[in-house]
Amino acid sequence: MGTFFGNPMVTLIAACEIGFWVLLGGGLLTRYLLRLRRTSTVLLAGTPVLDVVLLVAAVVDIARGAEAAFAHGLGATYLGFSVAFGPSMIRKADAWVAHRFADGPEPWRPPRRGPERARHEWREWRKCLVACGIAVVVLLTLSFVVGEPARTEALWAGWLPRLAWVVGIWFLVGPLWTIRDRRKV
Repeated sequence: MGTFFGNPMVTLIAACEIGFWVLLGGGLLTRYLLRLRRTSTVLLAGTPVLDVVLLVAAVVDIARGAEAAFAHGLGATYLGFSVAFGPSMIRKADAWVAHRFADGPEPWRPPRRGPERARHEWREWRKCLVACGIAVVVLLTLSFVVGEPARTEALWAGWLPRLAWVVGIWFLVGPLWTIRDRRKV
């Protein structure tokens, strides 16, 4: 039996992403349309469980002798971004659905310019740093589980530069860009 993407880890990452959106949508649907608050809370609380499943699967895969590959680094990165950005994504979606379907207040949107926009961009960039830091810790954990540097070279040689690029580009188009915009005003 083959996997959807040809690699079990990539398939699991895709399943976790799909699962996140299914749990988020199901949680908000049960909260605002069906008015089942407890069920909604259980569904929304299930989103971090997907992160645990992904982490355990990656560790087990590596511990059983799999060669560290691109997919393991992708899993570590997905996990970091899911942990760092997942709660705020859930809050934003909750505010939007509450506004749209339950007469809640209009959700907050960052202004296009000014100091509040700059604060927002710095906050998001710090979340990016946290996400990449979590990814590095997961990569370190996977390398520790393997115990053979030659088997984990793909994690370090491939993913540390990618994560550094993400942090750098995010800084340029986020906080630095808002500073540039503020000077033009």
